[in-house]
Amino acid sequence: MSRDLVEKGDPELAPGGASGVPAVIALGGKKAALRFIEFFTAEIRNPNTRRAYHRAVCDFFRWCEDLEIELERIGPVHVAAYVEQLQKKLSRPSVKQQLAAIRMVFDYLVLGQVVPVNPAAAVRGPKYSTRRGKTPVLSADEARQLLDSINTSTVVGLRDRARIGLMVYTFARVGAATSMDVEDWYLQNRRWWVRLHEKGGKRHEMPAHHNLEEYMAAYIEAAGIGHEKHTPLFRTAKGKTQQLTERRLSQPEVYLMIRRRAAGARHKDADRLPHVPGNRHHRLSQERRQARSRAADGRARVGADHGAVRSPRG
Repeated sequence: MSRDLVEKGDPELAPGGASGVPAVIALGGKKAALRFIEFFTAEIRNPNTRRAYHRAVCDFFRWCEDLEIELERIGPVHVAAYVEQLQKKLSRPSVKQQLAAIRMVFDYLVLGQVVPVNPAAAVRGPKYSTRRGKTPVLSADEARQLLDSINTSTVVGLRDRARIGLMVYTFARVGAATSMDVEDWYLQNRRWWVRLHEKGGKRHEMPAHHNLEEYMAAYIEAAGIGHEKHTPLFRTAKGKTQQLTERRLSQPEVYLMIRRRAAGARHKDADRLPHVPGNRHHRLSQERRQARSRAADGRARVGADHGAVRSPRG
């Protein structure tokens, strides 16, 4: 059953492949391999976390393989040496994430009696704290420039404008917006509302800005998906045919789309823009909470400096 879950749910975790079960784990026996697979299928629900943790632990076990260190011989010294090596090429937050992934995998192996102790438990990661993120934030003029630059003569253009507009006017994370179904855009009390499914099973509902209502209405009508309530809201396109499929846009595809649109608008931060709308660490975290608080009172959810992101009503 675990094998089926891995192969059908996430191709990257398919056992036996180059990116599946690491050789160090496989050589540890069938029980170790099965426990490794169960960790990613049963323990981690978020697909983005699963992908990041799988990549991190596979890099570590590949490092162990290069040094010919067997699973049962891995100790705190080896993990500490690996962390020291990571600090030379990765940022502190990235190193902390890698160490967290290694700790969690070994915890699961210990509980399954594959290894006696967790070698990463005693290893300390680098200290890191910040009150201001490094991610660039769009100003009102930049947001308007980006939205207005999109060619809306096709359904793909309408989709991209609606997708970017959703993140601009709701401060939604990329993952939360990507996971929306058609039913998460709904009419209530003569006004359109947005339902976002956040991490930890949290759900946020808020009234939509009038510009966002216009963008979404144009996209949904052109796509002809208004009656398909339980299907993805934002879908991929068939190559250059400008025809939408039934498959949901993935996060990497959204990143590429935003980068392409930002380059088309000749935005100065085009290379970094994919992280702007949905990154939860930027300096608008407090303003996002204030905007959501205003949304609860039925007011438009537009953050600080976004008052100018409006089109005059005729």
